[in-house]
Amino acid sequence: MKGFPIFLLAIFFFGCKTEKVKKETENTDTMTTSFYVGTYTQKDAKGIYKYKLSEHGKLEKIGLVAETINPTFLTKSKDDKVLFAVGETNVNGTGFVKSFKIEKDSLHLISKEESGGGGPCFVAINDDNYIVTANYGGGSVGLLKADASGKLSEVLNVQQHIGKGITERQEGPHAHSAWFHPTKKEVISVDLGTNELLFSTIDTQKKQLIPTVQKSLKMAEGAGPRHLTFHPNNKWIYVLNELNNTVSIVKEKEGVYFVDASISTLPKDFTAYSKAADIHISKDGAFLYASNRGHESIVIYKVNSEDGSLKTVGYESVLGKNPRNFSLSPDEQFLLVANQDTDNIVSFKRDATTGKLTFVSEVVAPMPVCILF
Repeated sequence: MKGFPIFLLAIFFFGCKTEKVKKETENTDTMTTSFYVGTYTQKDAKGIYKYKLSEHGKLEKIGLVAETINPTFLTKSKDDKVLFAVGETNVNGTGFVKSFKIEKDSLHLISKEESGGGGPCFVAINDDNYIVTANYGGGSVGLLKADASGKLSEVLNVQQHIGKGITERQEGPHAHSAWFHPTKKEVISVDLGTNELLFSTIDTQKKQLIPTVQKSLKMAEGAGPRHLTFHPNNKWIYVLNELNNTVSIVKEKEGVYFVDASISTLPKDFTAYSKAADIHISKDGAFLYASNRGHESIVIYKVNSEDGSLKTVGYESVLGKNPRNFSLSPDEQFLLVANQDTDNIVSFKRDATTGKLTFVSEVVAPMPVCILF
């Protein structure tokens, strides 16, 4: 470039550098992960929404992907081609389960069937495409099955729970969740009203839920079990008790489940009203998280790898009110919280070494109550 004016050379090189920086900046958030959000269809909420999470934790709304009533809990088929959602309603004594075909940023309704009881608030699917739904209002668990295309059968069987606890919320059965054990052909139903876990297997010939030898496990009086999570070693189960704000460690000895210990989800000096809502564990089994509605926080526990006992690490404000479901991102670098009453979803960066959380981003979401990656 002999004879080329110096000031033009400077402009040329500066321009190239600026363009390079611009491109690098534009590419910093190109890696994104999408997730679905279930809602209560009140106020501005209309159904199931889709959002995206950038590699740096930034949240962004994609839009409404299915208009449906009260899709308050969601799950997906194992091949990620079908999404299942409850319809938390009570129409002539039953709510509904719907299946949707996943196509890019759209969901297309495949089928709709009765859940077997009023107010279904939870749905899960196993490798054989059997589906269980917890009917909170009906106090029962419904059993259905989906075919390869995602089409639902009629409800095959209803396991009606019987009993009550000692609090106002426990005057009758209220099934709050139902889980397929990761390594055993066993369904564990969690009933807040009867204050117990119930154990069943699926009789594939009769297509029924059949109680196991140990039919149930009582929790502490007034505990009100709601959700649970399995430790990756599949030896320990952590049960979140909504009403007394505790996590109970359930272990098994000679084929019999028992409660080994319980720990509070709240600080000792917190005496105001609060209800625990959701619980998740990291894939390495090192940290356990639970949400508190009232205290408006996520409690962080360190898990003892020898005996599964829990030590409280701390609490992180959810920057909203009534945190319902929350979820760890697939790479577990982030934890996302759905705050129902403040219409927002908040993302936190997760430290894999300490378990602690740091605020990153938030986005408006109408009455969010379930997050599904």
